[in-house]
Amino acid sequence: MVKKLTQKRVLEIDYLRTLALALMILYHLVYDLDQWTTLNLDVDAPFWFIVGKTAALLFMFLSGLSGGFSHRPIKNGLRVLFWGMIISLVTYIIFPEQYVRFGILHFLGVMMLLYPLLRKLAPSFLILATVLAFAVGVYFSGLVVDTHLLLPLGLMYPGFSTMDYYPLFPYSGATFLGILGYRYLILPSTQTSVRKRAADPIFTWISRHSLEIYLIHQPILLAIILGIGFLF
Repeated sequence: MVKKLTQKRVLEIDYLRTLALALMILYHLVYDLDQWTTLNLDVDAPFWFIVGKTAALLFMFLSGLSGGFSHRPIKNGLRVLFWGMIISLVTYIIFPEQYVRFGILHFLGVMMLLYPLLRKLAPSFLILATVLAFAVGVYFSGLVVDTHLLLPLGLMYPGFSTMDYYPLFPYSGATFLGILGYRYLILPSTQTSVRKRAADPIFTWISRHSLEIYLIHQPILLAIILGIGFLF
C-alpha cells in the first residue's frame, strides 16, 4: 500500500483545482449565454469544447492525485455521488429529454469509492489499466446497446442524449494517471512541494470548497443571465 502524506496542503493541487473550476465556470457561462440568450456564441466550437473537456479531465486527474491525502474516501465518495443523484433528479424534472445520468459527479463519486482498492495496485498494473481504459473507451464509443444499465461503462443506447456524460471508460484513465502522479511526483517531493499552509489562502479556500462551488455556480449564472434578460 502506498504511504499517505500527513501534511496539510499541496500547493500545486490547489492551483490546478482552482484552474479547473475557472475553466468550468467559463465554459458554463458561454453555454448558458448560448442557450438562454440571443447571443450566438457557438458553444460547440472546438475551442469551447476543449475548455470544457480540459476542466473535466483536470478534475478527474486531481481526484487521483489528491487521493493519497484522503482519510475517508468512502464517505467522500458517497457524498459526491449523493449530489450527483440530486443533479440527476433536478435535471430530470427540468430537462427530462437530456437529464444527467452519469455526469462528472457520478464519475468522481464512483472513483472515490474505488480508491481504497486502486491505491493498492502496483504501478505497472495502473499503467496497464490506464492504457486499457482509454482503449476500451474508444471501442465502446462505436457500440450501441439496448439497455441503459451500461451507461456508466460508456455503452450508450439508441437515441441517448444528455447534458453531462463522463463514463468510466475512457475517463477512469485520467484518474489512474492522477494516482501514478501522486506516487511519482507528490511522494518523492514532500520536502519541496508540501507546506503546512498554502502560500495563498484564496486558492486553499477555493480548493477546499470546490464541490460547493460546483453545485451553486450554475444556478447563480442562470439567475444572473435570466434576471438581466428579464430586466432588459
